[in-house]
Amino acid sequence: MAKSHSLATNTSIAKFLHGKFLRFDKSQPFISITAILAFLGIGVGVMVLIVAMAIMNGMSKEFEKRLFVMSYPLTIFSLKQQGISQSLVQELEQHFPNLRFSPYLYTQAVARINGAMEAAMLFGVDSSREAAINPVFAKALQGSQNLAPSADKPPITPTMPATQPPREAFQNNKFSIIVGKSVADMYFLEFGDKLTLFFTQFEPAGLTLTPTMKRFSFMGSFSSGVSGYDSAYMYSTLDALQAIKKLPQGLYDGVHIYSANPMEDKQNLRKYFDTQGLGHVAIEGWWERNSNLFAAMDLEKRVLFIVLMLIILMASLNIISSLLMVVMNRRKEIALLLSLGASAGEIRKSFFMLGLTIGLSGIVFGVVLSGVVLFVLDTFPIITLPADVYGVSKLPLDVGVLDFCATIIGAVCIVCFSSYYPAKKAAQIDALNVLRNE
Repeated sequence: MAKSHSLATNTSIAKFLHGKFLRFDKSQPFISITAILAFLGIGVGVMVLIVAMAIMNGMSKEFEKRLFVMSYPLTIFSLKQQGISQSLVQELEQHFPNLRFSPYLYTQAVARINGAMEAAMLFGVDSSREAAINPVFAKALQGSQNLAPSADKPPITPTMPATQPPREAFQNNKFSIIVGKSVADMYFLEFGDKLTLFFTQFEPAGLTLTPTMKRFSFMGSFSSGVSGYDSAYMYSTLDALQAIKKLPQGLYDGVHIYSANPMEDKQNLRKYFDTQGLGHVAIEGWWERNSNLFAAMDLEKRVLFIVLMLIILMASLNIISSLLMVVMNRRKEIALLLSLGASAGEIRKSFFMLGLTIGLSGIVFGVVLSGVVLFVLDTFPIITLPADVYGVSKLPLDVGVLDFCATIIGAVCIVCFSSYYPAKKAAQIDALNVLRNE
């Protein structure tokens, strides 16, 4: 019973002092102003940190989405000249029905378009398989049906008019090609235009060797949202690259694979290759091809988090200074309470609660303020981005749960440490010495 009474007394004293010291002190307004500045500083720091992390997460996921589309979840290729056979592709389709496969051939080329030269990476693909795993390519095939030949241009061939379904028209016309939208717009390409491509393969011509040269028919354009891909990638048929590279039917440079869980499926595919003795077949995930970019973005995000956390740390110094000024200004009152029987723990608890009230209310204010700022940025076009550079015109925002929790926990820890030191100093006041001298 006595213990319960003592605990209630301690709590009541701490609450009384907490409420008394939290009120605005007209005799010492600078102390209260310092506390208000600490409250605002912590709130603004939390708001800036949450908004900055949301922008960084949004940009990172936007880049990841763009790179994921054109880099493919998984890619298998041969480490030897024997390549990937059609029989291996069929075996993989049987053993992994949850995956989708698109074999490809590729080569480097230089395209001559209306007298200008453009370097390109040309992929030979099966239109049906590629469209099933690459939405950018699928959209290009759908868009090509809206392209019509000019009045002065005949259809591509008498047997394949422009009204033929775009996927079949692309696949049936051996030397058809789809290029990036930026290239098509730059050179004003229209459906059926001819593009001449020069390849690194050489053919004998008299006493010299000349590069292999082929003319392709423009069938459409794609837009990935990344200018580097749009200007460098071109798509043609498997038959076209087999003829250019002089390869037999059913032999590929690699296979693009769509997977909902690429990291897990990569391990399963690797185990299958090992059990089948396919040591010459390598597999690569999209995250490995772009590992340097994402490592740099993660490092930038961590550095930004640490730097912005310093804003909260600087604001917490106002809590320390405000509480220390309260302690110095209330020395006689604290000494009197100690002499009347108040314990050092009660004094410590009172000032610690005072610091927590200022700091935690600032954190709550910062969270609410960040929600308002994120809503405004997401609703109104206050900040616009050049789509040709970032692939998106609207500022991407994504508040990660982990980043949000790390921000709140970090801010709470800083507030606790900032509140503990002044509370400790208040509890160490020598009541006898203060009352004797003051």
